[in-house]
Amino acid sequence: GKNEYDLLVIGGGSGGLACAKEAAQFGRKVAVLDYVEPSPQGTSWGIGGTCVNVGCIPKKLMHQAALLGSALKDAQHYGWNIAQPVHHTWSVMAQAVQNYVKSLNWGHRVQLQDKKVKYFNMKGSFSDPHTVRGLTKAGKETVVTADNIVLATGGRPKYPTHIAGALEYGITSDDLFWLKESPGKTLTPFVFNVSLECAGFLTGIGLDTTVMMRSIPLRGFDQASQMASLVTEHMESYGTKFLKRCFPSKVEKLESNRLQVTWKNSDRGTEETDSFDTVMWAVGRAPDTKTLNLETVGVKTNSETGKIIVDASEATSVPHIYAIGDITEGRPELTPTAIAAGKLLAQRLFGQSSELMDYDNVPTTVFTPLEYGCVGLSEEAAVQCHGSDNIEVFHAYYKPLEFTVPERDATQCYMKMVCLREGEQRILGLHFIGPNAGEVIQGFALGIKCGATYPQLMKTVGIHPTCAEEVTKLHITKRSGLDATVTGC
Repeated sequence: GKNEYDLLVIGGGSGGLACAKEAAQFGRKVAVLDYVEPSPQGTSWGIGGTCVNVGCIPKKLMHQAALLGSALKDAQHYGWNIAQPVHHTWSVMAQAVQNYVKSLNWGHRVQLQDKKVKYFNMKGSFSDPHTVRGLTKAGKETVVTADNIVLATGGRPKYPTHIAGALEYGITSDDLFWLKESPGKTLTPFVFNVSLECAGFLTGIGLDTTVMMRSIPLRGFDQASQMASLVTEHMESYGTKFLKRCFPSKVEKLESNRLQVTWKNSDRGTEETDSFDTVMWAVGRAPDTKTLNLETVGVKTNSETGKIIVDASEATSVPHIYAIGDITEGRPELTPTAIAAGKLLAQRLFGQSSELMDYDNVPTTVFTPLEYGCVGLSEEAAVQCHGSDNIEVFHAYYKPLEFTVPERDATQCYMKMVCLREGEQRILGLHFIGPNAGEVIQGFALGIKCGATYPQLMKTVGIHPTCAEEVTKLHITKRSGLDATVTGC
């Protein structure tokens, strides 16, 4: 018989919701099946996915809370009389952030209802290529059939299960943003974006925070010129502690309810311990596909990463089953790319479009206390793609005007542009460390997406006096590209 829906989306995150709502615009019968498995510590949330509930939104708001703390210190130098010391109340911030997130959950439900998209709060698994079995928290089963199925279940934080006590006593970013009370003295082992971002705002609101680094920070971002190191150096100078070349071996709960962490120091060859109120793991994310029963219907995945293999049209190995967002192999784990990919997929399926998602020159920012924004290729990737003799790197340190009156250290405020050396000198990548890096990079991203060249940038008049203006002055200092070896472009 005929399938019940034209499109079924499994996963109610940014990409899945965008795809479903776009498909509904074409008058198609659409359903969304979404379920949040509670974290090992019991945290759960509503519709909207990682970004809304335990990612970009609460992270940026707590980052803003920390920036306001820094602004209070600067304010005195600008004539504001502020009684010292100032105190931050976690519960007030957390309640405000959580209330806003809940309002977004409600908004998503209303939008789906307005667009006549059927919503199932159920965990889905394939019975056959066109049939999905949904199971509620209470165990009630519903069978849904669809002509086309889009997988958009995203990822969840991994736990280092080889470390004794990690699962029992640790939390992840899935839990941090929903804590009602302050996490207190916090350790975040391993250095991924989220660990540095969380460590940054925890330090910024006055908490004793330590990052444990086994290797280089911000792997996958530009490492030449130590861009990533500049980020961590700034954090260290503003109070975040770093345990470098260390890796934890066990976590134990003391009678005081504090957590005693034991780790090995590679440089000293010693075993060391300290106690913390909270241990937040940041060891990367895994695609949330275990319950989908993909093997039954023949959807192929990468055996190493567990991610779903898709082609340029987001199609999996099964013709009518598609995948978008963080669960797809080789795609950026970013909300805006998932949203754009979801909309374009719906337009191709139901709107007679042939436009594919372009994943090149996607801008992004790490919201550490001193933000790091970038678009395009890292210097290493540019060397790999074009050869060291064919690229030119322009770079400069600068001091934001806002830093001058309070005499804030600007040692780590730095920018770098990677260009082709010959011809029009097309810009391959731009990297910026400084205040409001996300806002700065967003503007330049348009130019780079349109094929901007170095001479064109030099003809661009800057807005004075801004940090972004400094990018238009990058003719001041230049150097040749470095030799580097990476895999892929």
